[in-house]
Amino acid sequence: MTAAEDKQFGATLTALTAGMDALERRLNAGNGPLDSEGLVPIYLGNDIVPPAELASWQDAEQQLASLTEGLSAYPDGPRLTFLSAMITSLQTAATLFQGADMSYGEKLTNLVGIPNEPADTTIINGLLDTLDKGLNRAGITQGSLKERVHRWEDEQALDADKLPDVFRELMREAKHRTDTMIFNTGDYDMELDPVRNVPYTARCNFKDAKMDLNLDQSFGRAALKHLVCHEVYPGHATQLLYTLEFAKTGESPADVLLCTTNGATGAIQEGIGDQGVYLVDWMEDDDDVIHNALRRLRSASQASAAWHLMEGDWDEDKTRAYLRDEAFGQPAWVEGRLRFAKHPFRGPFIASYWFGDEAVREVRERTDASNREAFIKFLFENMNTPTSLRMFGNA
Repeated sequence: MTAAEDKQFGATLTALTAGMDALERRLNAGNGPLDSEGLVPIYLGNDIVPPAELASWQDAEQQLASLTEGLSAYPDGPRLTFLSAMITSLQTAATLFQGADMSYGEKLTNLVGIPNEPADTTIINGLLDTLDKGLNRAGITQGSLKERVHRWEDEQALDADKLPDVFRELMREAKHRTDTMIFNTGDYDMELDPVRNVPYTARCNFKDAKMDLNLDQSFGRAALKHLVCHEVYPGHATQLLYTLEFAKTGESPADVLLCTTNGATGAIQEGIGDQGVYLVDWMEDDDDVIHNALRRLRSASQASAAWHLMEGDWDEDKTRAYLRDEAFGQPAWVEGRLRFAKHPFRGPFIASYWFGDEAVREVRERTDASNREAFIKFLFENMNTPTSLRMFGNA
């Protein structure tokens, strides 16, 4: 497989994925398993790789079969690992879009490209210990851990009228660090967009240049910093700008334009966002340490809760109680997690945050300073799954 052949393969894959997105939107018109989000929520590549024109799902499946045959030309390594997972993911999506039934576990493995299992309880217990020690250092020592977490969150919570100013302050610093350490984002900017009654905590509304923030939940400075890093700098918005630039110049294969796909690219997209504060070296104080442990605890807990709920051994009441009492979730967050997990297509992606975060964290932590630039290039200039990303250093 030559570099030119790989670029052509990537372009074909990209056109087909974008074509499948257009086909799903046309046939289901917002009423299918993806609602109005589409297979590729944000696609910036229309002028680089136009979507393939597909007449039917059978047409898409035939082209996917042809791509599968083409994988035999690739040597073992991260590129083959990613491409194989991506094609399997698209085949699974095509099956689901045609109304087929599939277990939650099958969706985890084949659609999202992550393990069919809950989060490791050993890691969860370690995060509980980190929280306990962090709260002790903060002087919050009385009561159960749940009570102490809520007390810390209440003390941290910013008044709604102060959120825009804190958001703007954090955006300036996040952009400076990202432009210096990751990629020059130019004049791109986002405004804060308060929303309510949505299943998510925050969202990157890239095309409207807004970071949607769910005001049914409360946020301290550390939490808002994490969301700025996750959604904007150096997270989702930065990845979109980065991949667009490198696809235009041909320095990356065209499939980097698929970074927002509801498929095998999703876990690492979320992992970049969740590791954003670390990627720009912005852990400042104990509040950041406490929030990061709490965020990771909730990410692991939502992955486990969704697995137990959708695999059938927990009912909704038990799942709700677990998220409330073991992950210390705010009520709006708990209800949003339940709605997310039960979505017929997007549901398994609730676990992509945990498994993607862990993959990016593990590789980041084992990469020394002399290889940091190579790691950033591998992370942003290629599409990866957790499995292929962990091959960094062996590529």
